[in-house]
Amino acid sequence: MNAVNDFLADKGDLFWTWAVLPVVVVLGLYFTVRTGVVQIRLLPSMVRVLRDPTPRNADGEAQSISAFQAFTVSAASRVGVGNIAGVGTAIVLGGPGAVFWMWLMAIVGGASSFVESTLGQLYKVRDKDGFRGGPAYYMQHGLGRRWVGVLFAVVLIVCFPLAFSSLQANTIVATLESTSGHGGNAMAWGLGLAVAGLTALVIFGGIRRIAQVTESVVPLMALLYLVVGVVIVAQNIGEVPGMIQTIVSDAFTANSATGAAVGSVILAGVKRGMFSNEAGLGSAPNAGASAAVTHPVKQGLVQTLGVYFDTLIVCSITAFIILASQQDYTDAAKGIDLTYGAVTGGLGEWAGWLLAVIIFLLAFSSIIGNYYYGQANVEFISDNPMVLTGFRALACAAVLVGAVLSADVVWTFADGIMGVMALINLISIAVLSGIAFRLLKDYREQSARGEDPVFIRGTVEVPGHVETWASREDVVGPETAARRPRDD
Repeated sequence: MNAVNDFLADKGDLFWTWAVLPVVVVLGLYFTVRTGVVQIRLLPSMVRVLRDPTPRNADGEAQSISAFQAFTVSAASRVGVGNIAGVGTAIVLGGPGAVFWMWLMAIVGGASSFVESTLGQLYKVRDKDGFRGGPAYYMQHGLGRRWVGVLFAVVLIVCFPLAFSSLQANTIVATLESTSGHGGNAMAWGLGLAVAGLTALVIFGGIRRIAQVTESVVPLMALLYLVVGVVIVAQNIGEVPGMIQTIVSDAFTANSATGAAVGSVILAGVKRGMFSNEAGLGSAPNAGASAAVTHPVKQGLVQTLGVYFDTLIVCSITAFIILASQQDYTDAAKGIDLTYGAVTGGLGEWAGWLLAVIIFLLAFSSIIGNYYYGQANVEFISDNPMVLTGFRALACAAVLVGAVLSADVVWTFADGIMGVMALINLISIAVLSGIAFRLLKDYREQSARGEDPVFIRGTVEVPGHVETWASREDVVGPETAARRPRDD
């Protein structure tokens, strides 16, 4: 097993270094310039549109899930193992300097997140629960290349509901074993069965049940973890300036503690950052497309805010918790162990149980969010109900298997498949990015006139097939449209 892991790690590092990383950086900077630094300039709008009311159908029912619910579905996937175990892994591999590159990639990647989620909204389609969409849909309807969409969909299904969800289950088991002091195959299988059972109860209820669960769980888990982090940081408040200085200085130097060269520091930060915030990866647009909003740009902004929430807030708290513990990173275990030791060292052994609860909430919500990404892409490939049922069973089985696998193998496989997925998506949104730029111009012009931006197809030149956005009534709902003058 070690030989397999080493082989995958070596090939994965080469792939990331020479194929994925240059594309991630170059396109992130290009989108930043072309959008006028939208990820920073429109930060107030990101918060504002998060509270937008959901357009309703003629019967008064919400057209689909709300902007906030779409935010929580994507946050459920983003805010998970990557924020706690992933940050620890980045520090083990690259030292504290890796955190700097996580921060930087969150800001640069915010522009990529904006473009992909705006496109996801534009090319969304209707289904029985409301809307669905994502990269596979804009690859078919925007690029006119269904085969590219199918390829992306297959890679995403392998990556998120299978590989990443396995990793979430693996972390739940590792945390509870560390907390209880007990382990073994019996415990791993028992926990795996329990988590798989809970997963089944949620995912067989469709996107509305998934949104209801994430809307409740995500704010709770984030609040609990942030409180733990703030308490530990407050206990070491005098060390915070030194921590920040170490993060920045180590970002540009080889790390003597971990033995990481500068390139390894950067690679560790970028990989773990993308694993955590998913900017440009092609995952968040699947959640963003499911929301009912009045302009595609609104979900582009909401999902960019999700990148900041994930990395600049939650990941930063983890980094400060670890650095405050002043642990020796040399030969430290990857994954959750470093963070677990920092929390219990700062608050006492009792905090291990609190962290176990937080980890469970984080990981379980991520499993649910990951599953929905897979569902949207399974339905893109086939609308046969039996196929979807089979996928649901497979997703639950992946949770069970992940609970008993080696963490190293899961991490390494997830890294590699994530790189493939990111590359397909980034090349696609590069080709389609001009559409997102035009939509942003339309949004800004309407906002400048004091209007709540509404997009109607035909008002902006958009290639390919756009199924929704047919009229003002179609977009805002008949009741709202009746109260406003029609200008379409």
